[in-house]
Amino acid sequence: MNFVEKIRKQLQKSIEEALHKAQKAGDLNFENIPTPINLEVPREKQHGDFATNIAMIMAKSARMNPRMVAEKIVQHFDKGSLIQDLQVAGPGFINFTLDHSWLYEVLPAVQEQDAKYGASDIGAGKKVQVEFVSANPTGLLHMGNARGAALGDTLANLLNMAGYEVTKEFYINDAGNQIENFAKSLEARYLELLGQEVLFPEEGYHGQDVIDTMARLIEKDGDKYLQMDRELRRELLVKYALQEKLKGIATSLENFGVQYDIWFSEQSLHDEGAIEKTLEQLRQNGYIYENEGALWFKATAVGEEKDEVLVRSNGIPTYFAADIAYHKNKFDRQFDWVINIWGADHHGHVSRMKNAVKALGYDQDKLDIILMQLVRLLKGGEIVRMSKRTGQYITLDELVEEVGKDAARFFFVMRSADSHLDFDLDLAKSQSAENPVYYVQYAHARICSILRTAQEAGYKVPETKTEQAPKYNLLTHPAELALLRKIVDLPDEVARAATAMEPHRMARYAQDLASLFHSFYTNCRVINDEEELRRARLLLVDDSRIVLRNVLNWMGLTAPERM
Repeated sequence: MNFVEKIRKQLQKSIEEALHKAQKAGDLNFENIPTPINLEVPREKQHGDFATNIAMIMAKSARMNPRMVAEKIVQHFDKGSLIQDLQVAGPGFINFTLDHSWLYEVLPAVQEQDAKYGASDIGAGKKVQVEFVSANPTGLLHMGNARGAALGDTLANLLNMAGYEVTKEFYINDAGNQIENFAKSLEARYLELLGQEVLFPEEGYHGQDVIDTMARLIEKDGDKYLQMDRELRRELLVKYALQEKLKGIATSLENFGVQYDIWFSEQSLHDEGAIEKTLEQLRQNGYIYENEGALWFKATAVGEEKDEVLVRSNGIPTYFAADIAYHKNKFDRQFDWVINIWGADHHGHVSRMKNAVKALGYDQDKLDIILMQLVRLLKGGEIVRMSKRTGQYITLDELVEEVGKDAARFFFVMRSADSHLDFDLDLAKSQSAENPVYYVQYAHARICSILRTAQEAGYKVPETKTEQAPKYNLLTHPAELALLRKIVDLPDEVARAATAMEPHRMARYAQDLASLFHSFYTNCRVINDEEELRRARLLLVDDSRIVLRNVLNWMGLTAPERM
């Protein structure tokens, strides 16, 4: 249950009633009330629990100063038992401070819903595809891939909790120029390892992993491919290498806590004629023309600055053509919402991809593309550029080995995707309050320790469905109420993080909840001699455990019981 949304709707209804009363009394004159009435949770506690700017929005139609409109609304507002205080602030905001009794309803709800607390039905079962990482299978996963994996997986988890039907997908770039260059690189390394003198291709892949792959093939098959026709040899080398690379990518991602529903092959688009069908649809829609033997997408007709080649004069489709066909395939699978997570270097591709979707006849607003900024690794205050093992970039496997899955995922998620990220390796490994993931996980471990101590003393978390339910109204300390309010906020936070595609909100929520719990623990003795207060506080502690565990799990992290 979304308690915040429930209260928001109650307040919206009360504001509408106050406006109609003011109109009937002749204090306000207007034709319509803008809906829905905006109600936000103020950042500053002194501004109340909720605030609305409805007076400023209606000032023009009411032909009155916004603050005067706000005062008229307040004058006719029925506070009932819910509202403790009602204030006009600034240029015309109305701040609502609620009686804290509304918070107590969450205590039994968390116990009842347990792992599902925080879920909502805002997604209404709509089908969503989240495509992320989609790294070229020609090398190892790097920092950009790692950030995309953490963001994409966490977002998919949140969408699922918000009531969407989610498909996680990896697009395998196993066709085109990069595969041709990969084949040349594999062949050169294969021949070199067998003692042949070879000029390595300039456009080739120089990583140690390519050498290692061919060394393993030679160990398995020897010089079996040495005397083969070049085209056949390259085909077989690529087939072997792609299988190995994709298996390695899948293993690395699984070790990082990421599993996909679908691995989609680009090559399948070529094999099944999907690109030709896509070109034909664009032609029928009037967006294809021929020039100098090449087929062009009339991108300027849908808002782009220049047209784009889809099929070169040699008859080979461009990567863009395959990408359009892939997105046609997505929409043909009846996804209501398609989300791509790309690196920031794809910025110029966003607009033309959305316009290509439009040219195919689909709703481009159903395609969202998250652009992810670069990651810098820091160690000892210095930028780490090279891997000691590969001599190139730091790999995902190396990062997980260095700091662990939990720290890596938390650090990648705790900043907005459009923010540059400095990943401090020393901080990620430190066991201190400065390390955000340690701070949050320590809070969970502390909660579990309190519950163990209580159990050893013969105190159990009280049942909430019996007559022996604790007296919730004993929880009146500011630290208790602040913690309760944060717990109440979770379903609303999940819904907002999912619909706004902002998984970093969960990292911030976890840090805030941990901080509030530490404050509660400092100010409120849980195991005390006042039985009813002890029982209420034990329930609050266990609710905090459930909520923190849920958030950590959605982020792909463990919730340790001891540290």
